[in-house]
Amino acid sequence: MRIDIITDTFAPDINGVAMTLGRLSAGLISSGHRVTVICSGDQSTSSTSISAIPLPGYKEVRIGLPGPFKLRKRWLKKRPDVIYVATESPLGISAVSVASGLGIPVTTGFHTNFHEYMEQYKLKALQPAAMSYLRHIHSRAHATMAPSQEVIDMLQREGIKHTHLLGRGVDTQLFSPARRDEALRTSWDATPDAPVFLIVGRVAAEKNIPLAMRAFEAVHQANPQARFVVVGDGPVREAWQKAQPWVHFAGMQRGEDLGKHYASADVLLFPSETETFGNVILEGMASGLVTIAYDYAAAAQHIIHRQNGLKAPKGNEAAWLEEVLSCTDLKALQSIREKARITSQELSWDRIVERFESILATSARTRQPMFDGQGKRLKPEKFSCRTVFMSDIHLGTPECKADEVVSFLKHLRCETLVLNGDIIDGWALRRGTRWQNRHSRVIRTILKKMEKESTEVIYLRGNHDDILERFLPLTFGSIRIVKEYIHRSPQGKRYLVIHGDGFDSVATNHRWLAMLGAFGYDSLLALNRVYNKWRTFIGKDYYSVSKAIKGKVKSAVSFVDKYEVQLQKLAHQRECEGIICGHIHTPADKQVEDIHYLNSGDWVESLSAIIEHHDGRMELVTYQEFMHRIADEMHDSAV
Repeated sequence: MRIDIITDTFAPDINGVAMTLGRLSAGLISSGHRVTVICSGDQSTSSTSISAIPLPGYKEVRIGLPGPFKLRKRWLKKRPDVIYVATESPLGISAVSVASGLGIPVTTGFHTNFHEYMEQYKLKALQPAAMSYLRHIHSRAHATMAPSQEVIDMLQREGIKHTHLLGRGVDTQLFSPARRDEALRTSWDATPDAPVFLIVGRVAAEKNIPLAMRAFEAVHQANPQARFVVVGDGPVREAWQKAQPWVHFAGMQRGEDLGKHYASADVLLFPSETETFGNVILEGMASGLVTIAYDYAAAAQHIIHRQNGLKAPKGNEAAWLEEVLSCTDLKALQSIREKARITSQELSWDRIVERFESILATSARTRQPMFDGQGKRLKPEKFSCRTVFMSDIHLGTPECKADEVVSFLKHLRCETLVLNGDIIDGWALRRGTRWQNRHSRVIRTILKKMEKESTEVIYLRGNHDDILERFLPLTFGSIRIVKEYIHRSPQGKRYLVIHGDGFDSVATNHRWLAMLGAFGYDSLLALNRVYNKWRTFIGKDYYSVSKAIKGKVKSAVSFVDKYEVQLQKLAHQRECEGIICGHIHTPADKQVEDIHYLNSGDWVESLSAIIEHHDGRMELVTYQEFMHRIADEMHDSAV
């Protein structure tokens, strides 16, 4: 297979994610796969690098910037069979988007509990927003891999499907008691009988360093001969080094030097509560150390309390500290150290790579072929239906969801497309709003459907595009512009299609007031846009301020509450069994007495449309529901 791995961290970086990706990629290459690592920053080990910026206040962590054009150009020339997105940065989400657009299967890895880090950095209010962001990325993948069952359960609770357990291994040659170095211990001022307590990892807030330092102080009081070593670097190292001068800060260590530091200690402390796994636990066990951790992630999987390590209930600091204080007598710990080493020897990276390879291969089988036998580019199969009814797109306004309209239309094929009024907002354009390129894309998409798919387009004038009134009726090519339209279902059922502004007393009899109201509505939408950006940021659901206010105000000056009843009467007059309208931006599918009343909603707030299936069944759909359905059908058919 040709496999591309997208990540913000890779060798020579020193962290669990970089180490894991190094092992996985090397294992895949040794099995004959072609692996390319696309990494943010200037990484000599990756064949493709993407621009990045350091995380403010945490220069050791890079944030990969979006690279859609670079990725698309690469994947059009060298299409991978599957991609693996290891980090959820802007680089990662752009890779997911580009690959999805090209039909390349996407897999993701959940390596870091970023949402839990928020609490450590006094940003707990942002946790829901962070989780929403992570959910958005991983829910688009064919498979999401996580290192522990605890993380798998959390992802499934958050609605992320297709999760797979991918554990971790350990190099028992690099991490071994045989690497114990008495000269190194002497440099720590440790006698042969003195216990050495070790911490390995980033010296950062999310690693719970204060608890580790309290443990160091408690042990120091209980056994003044004990020595304390911290291996790693991070944003709070300098502060702790000044506060605890009796602790040896060894900085970052790599390769054999790291192995020596492990093996030359006796007890490994792991106080973190935010890990998805915790590779250092396996490295400590392989080095023959007594590892003390909370009972979750790697510790929950591999440590048997008092047999091959020590653990305490997660969050119980008193219990964890008690276990630390029980480790001052080295002779009593010998059996635990020996069993820890035995446990680690069963944790081969080869089995982990085989599992990773299997998940990637399964996902790769879902790929969509790019070309047919004659070399012509193929596209994913579209959702097929008989008729689509859309209204109130309001092209020409900033609030128009033009990109979603284009996406919706590109994913379906219909015989007839009925555009039921207010497609172009002439009122807004007269007020000076700017026509944007994304608005033109909607027009081009519709014209392309007419040309390439022989779609018939019925355009009904609305009140915002009432300039068309003077030209009605008008037909050119496959498009008809009319004031109202009778639609017949396959069973012969008649539906009157009309925009509906004629039943709004304000729009009909007080046009100046309606235009003033439209200006006020646009202002509310602008406020609504800002307000909902904030709600999204703090992890709350969308709330339409404009819709709530509009409903109350308009009910005082018109008869929206009687709108459905009056349209029902009109349907009777036209001898129709149903009516399809728009105008009031309120999607509906209901029976009003004996008339089937349908309102297609709008593409400003509700993003809804009506689909007529080939059997004549009418269905009101929203953009989000429709795209989820398309994604699920593509995944199910591929599997």
